[in-house]
Amino acid sequence: MEFISAGHKVLILWGSSAPGERLQTVFDDAKKIAGDSGLVAVENVERLEQGSHPQSHFDIVLSGFAQPTGLVHTDDTLSEVLRILKPNGLLVVREATTTPDKLSSSLKISGFTSLSEQSEVPNTEGEVKVTQIKCQKPNFEVGSSAALSLPKAADNVAAVWKLDDVDDDLIDSDQLLNEEDLKKPDAASLKVCGTTGVRKACKNCSCGLADELAAEGGKKEETSTKTSSCGSCYLGDAFRCASCPYLGMPAFKPGEKVQLSNV
Repeated sequence: MEFISAGHKVLILWGSSAPGERLQTVFDDAKKIAGDSGLVAVENVERLEQGSHPQSHFDIVLSGFAQPTGLVHTDDTLSEVLRILKPNGLLVVREATTTPDKLSSSLKISGFTSLSEQSEVPNTEGEVKVTQIKCQKPNFEVGSSAALSLPKAADNVAAVWKLDDVDDDLIDSDQLLNEEDLKKPDAASLKVCGTTGVRKACKNCSCGLADELAAEGGKKEETSTKTSSCGSCYLGDAFRCASCPYLGMPAFKPGEKVQLSNV
């Protein structure tokens, strides 16, 4: 009870399984220190939100002092405690937990600051360790706001973007071009063969240069005629050799002239 002083408003939170005599002892000890000028209230943690306690009303909240093994501090409970505490108000929690770091994280997430080191307190109700953590509500009210002092916008927007420290001796982009760069390129040199490096199509041209050259000269690429040498090509693929020029073509009448292009 070293946290309580005379005149303090104190709230004691207890769980449903807390023994009545233990709760009465905690209440009496707190009341003796707070005195007649203070206030000591008792509330079941499960009915804390239904208690309709005024906002920023208590100086200190003691939770889990009557029976730490029967009380769990949920996020909703901690949020409500933060609401009813005064700014800089003190919360001291005791909870039987195997994960005290999780309890510390919940306190921080709920908005409490100045968390003390986790300390272990005696537990006569079992082998589970009881952790005690002391923390505070920040020195401002929940939902409070403050005006930000921002510089006024400059009347001359252009002056805001003026670069005073930049060297004015910039390079003229036109000076980067020489006479060769300004010459109009010859149309004949715009497209060359990727293999030969000149404007002449290679044997197996596939880039379209051969067609372009043929169109420029008013010529069409000559096509060659392939003929059969065995005389059985007209019967179909079953009678054709591996190098037959008619492979893949349907059978035709004997003596019929079939012409294939090189493409």
